[in-house]
Amino acid sequence: MEPQSTFDILQRLLRQGEIFLLGLMREWNAYQIVIAAGIFLLAWGFAKIIGARMHLWMRGLEGWPLWRMRLLVMFHRRLRLTLFVFLIWTVTLIMREATWPSRSYLLGIIAMLATAWLLIAMATRLIRNPLLRFLVRYGGWAWVTLLIVGLTDEARNLLDSAAVDIGDAHFSLWLLLQALVLLAVLFAGARFLSVTSSATIRSNEDISPSMQVLAIKVLQVLLYSSAFFIGLRTVGVDLTGLAVLSGAVGVGLGFGLQKVVSNLVSGIIILLDKSIKPGDVISLGETFGWINALGARYVSVVTRDGKEYLIPNEDLITGQVVNWSHSNEFVRLDIYFGTAYGDDPHVVRRVAIEAAKGVGRVLSNPNAPVCHIVGFGDSSVDYILRFWIADPTKGLTNIRGNVYLALWDAFQEHDISFPFPQREVRMLGEDAAKDARAE
Repeated sequence: MEPQSTFDILQRLLRQGEIFLLGLMREWNAYQIVIAAGIFLLAWGFAKIIGARMHLWMRGLEGWPLWRMRLLVMFHRRLRLTLFVFLIWTVTLIMREATWPSRSYLLGIIAMLATAWLLIAMATRLIRNPLLRFLVRYGGWAWVTLLIVGLTDEARNLLDSAAVDIGDAHFSLWLLLQALVLLAVLFAGARFLSVTSSATIRSNEDISPSMQVLAIKVLQVLLYSSAFFIGLRTVGVDLTGLAVLSGAVGVGLGFGLQKVVSNLVSGIIILLDKSIKPGDVISLGETFGWINALGARYVSVVTRDGKEYLIPNEDLITGQVVNWSHSNEFVRLDIYFGTAYGDDPHVVRRVAIEAAKGVGRVLSNPNAPVCHIVGFGDSSVDYILRFWIADPTKGLTNIRGNVYLALWDAFQEHDISFPFPQREVRMLGEDAAKDARAE
């Protein structure tokens, strides 16, 4: 529109505002404002008294579902406005029955505004994102206020007059606000559906962990993409230009984002072939730990010392990965030791096997520990002790240490000795000693 049209709209708004202010000067309108102010003070006082007692009662609650506690907290934070809505509607209905409707007209408008603000405030508490919550809440408050006081057409024309025309496209401030509020609502709804559906998918034991992650990510992409396109189409944005934009983005991906795309595709392949899943124990180079989470770009691996490595998905596809729990969780561990030549090897093997069986995490069935001679060293007979565990996520070094301690105790009990290097110093005759001193 032309600037003159915008000026005319502002003039009409100013005239209506002047008429509204003059109307407040009338006797009964002034009385209604005083009554509304008194109701607000009364609600503020009741909220002080009830709120403190309600807070103490809420602190003593135990065993309530989380959603009920959140609802109580939300109600407690909006207690003053809730009491105000209840009291002003009570007073308004009584006055409508006791006197002329015009003498409670302003109270009715205030009651409708307060009710709408309360409902919007409570509904937007479900939105976790602070920016989305801010946009939806204040946009909703502004719009219902204009709707109730009857200024929607003037406000819409004013916002629509601030526009920019690009070709056949008309972009106005009204269109921008519509898009922001609608997209915020749709994204909040998509997030709520995503969280609810994700919890349902994770609780289904018939779906493998890797397929759960894949299903959740596909669902999130579909929900957020649908919210974006539906929001733009609803406010009247032409999406034809997005085809050209997507082509340009594709060219950019081909040249500048090769690694990012490679990691994204590798992540999808990992989820589809189920080669690794959350909870698996893997080794990649010098990194040993268990899978904490599968991301779109990387895999989170937590080691025993608490370090969290973010390994790109491409490395897991192209590198050699040891998955200690891919097909099953059974892991075989080997430890080496040696005994003196004077100890009976048959007894040593039997004692070593019994000692390993006595350690808590070592399995006796279906794979029992075994012990074999692997060589005759310079000062010891060398053995290998092999045993199996079913819980590699609890650590490997600690179980090896426990088995070594069990061997030490068992060998001490059966008088089996661990050899160690020994050296002898021989003194030759007196002549040799003199020659040595002479040198």
